[in-house]
Amino acid sequence: MSVYYFDGAQILAPLTIQSNEPVFEVETLNLRKQRSSQNVQRWELSFSTIGTAETQADIMLGAISSPQVVQTMIMPQLPSVDEATTINKSRIAIGAGAPVGANAVAVSPVGVFGIIPKGTFFKFSNHDKLYVTTSDTSVASLSVMLNFYPSLQMPVVTSQTIEIKENAILTFQRDLDNQRGITFTDGVLSNAGTITLIEAL
Repeated sequence: MSVYYFDGAQILAPLTIQSNEPVFEVETLNLRKQRSSQNVQRWELSFSTIGTAETQADIMLGAISSPQVVQTMIMPQLPSVDEATTINKSRIAIGAGAPVGANAVAVSPVGVFGIIPKGTFFKFSNHDKLYVTTSDTSVASLSVMLNFYPSLQMPVVTSQTIEIKENAILTFQRDLDNQRGITFTDGVLSNAGTITLIEAL
């Protein structure tokens, strides 16, 4: 199982990964409910870290740094998904272009083999938005489709790539409600409370 870090400190369970997709609901006169989405979505993460003597300064400086600063980190994967991933590369060529709004893209299997399980977070090389696979993808034939959520925010073409594993980078800002300091639980261990990160779109 992979271990993930934030500001040099190990991320602890529980880790919350939340999809923020506003959906509006109205109730008609005949009591039917109608729901609609604006087709916008972002990921929000909440977790705690544990600091050591070596990471205390980084934790404190990260907590008091300007909240408007955009940062990056490797997107944590679910442990079961991480264990089921057998794909041999972290950068995969796109087999055919896809337009904005698409929920699947063709994967080029040249030099690539293995399984990308459902629930895998990934991104495309031409923009920072993170996506998650919605079905298992076995890259072993010439016609492979990678299904994902949310729908594509920018078009992709064959000169771009799918970025997975350590290349699945979350671009984020800290939530304004995060603790702006550090807490010592004894003379060595420290933490910055619950940290909430909001995907920067």
